[in-house]
Amino acid sequence: MNQNLERLIERAEQLMARIESVLPQPLGAPDWSAAIAWRYRKRSSGHGTLEPVRHVAALQLSELKEIDGQKEKIERNTQQFVQGKPANNVLLTGARGTGKSSLIKACLNAYAPQGLRLIEVDKADLTDLPDIVEVVSGRPEKFIVFCDDLSFEEGEAGYKALKSILDGSVAAATPNVLVYATSNRRHLLPEYMKENLSYTHTEDGEVHPGEVVEEKISLSERFGLWVSFYPFSQEEYLTIVAQWLGSLGVPPAAIAAARPEALVWALERGSRSGRVAYQFARDYAGRI
Repeated sequence: MNQNLERLIERAEQLMARIESVLPQPLGAPDWSAAIAWRYRKRSSGHGTLEPVRHVAALQLSELKEIDGQKEKIERNTQQFVQGKPANNVLLTGARGTGKSSLIKACLNAYAPQGLRLIEVDKADLTDLPDIVEVVSGRPEKFIVFCDDLSFEEGEAGYKALKSILDGSVAAATPNVLVYATSNRRHLLPEYMKENLSYTHTEDGEVHPGEVVEEKISLSERFGLWVSFYPFSQEEYLTIVAQWLGSLGVPPAAIAAARPEALVWALERGSRSGRVAYQFARDYAGRI
């Protein structure tokens, strides 16, 4: 009788262990000494983990050309943050390939020796942002939560989760965490012409925006610092090409000779962005 009871208890314990293994577990702290950047990943089982990024892009602030105004704003805000001074969450918006994400990576490399760290979170996982903030809240380092190419469709859960974390939660903001997000949309949600019809005007001239429009701009307004990026002119594009070619070891004479090819490359791609300049530079440097 005792043996049967022991077997039953053992099988019950095994069953409980198997059930626990597939249930979502609290987010655990990683080895913070393993890297300066992490990616938050959610497994099919629902378990979330912070995975170290072993090879962070070795971008330097000095390598980013023709965005000096944007660079100054981001660098100043990041420096304030690292030094424990008041700083803002940042929304970087504008033309594709103009250096939004590169600028954040360059700031990470510049201020990592002073304790800056980065956690990249996909849009789909923003609902887990409170768990991530909880894990890092007691750390001495400063953490940037990085959301790249951020935009939402109507009704997505991550939209309200991010809005709450930025400036809508009962809990006070965590002093060692900021959100840096990049987007091609300034208001992060699609906008439609019909929404303008919800504006009304009173006799005294007061304007009452429609609730739909108010909702769409409410998230972007929670970012304290907006930084806009614009398409490059031809000369700005060529300056960026020359910078990348120089960093790849191409001699000055070859850089000057590359200008016509660089313009053709941009024409074929339909864009004079920094990304296109970098792609051309890699192709050209590899060929010569």
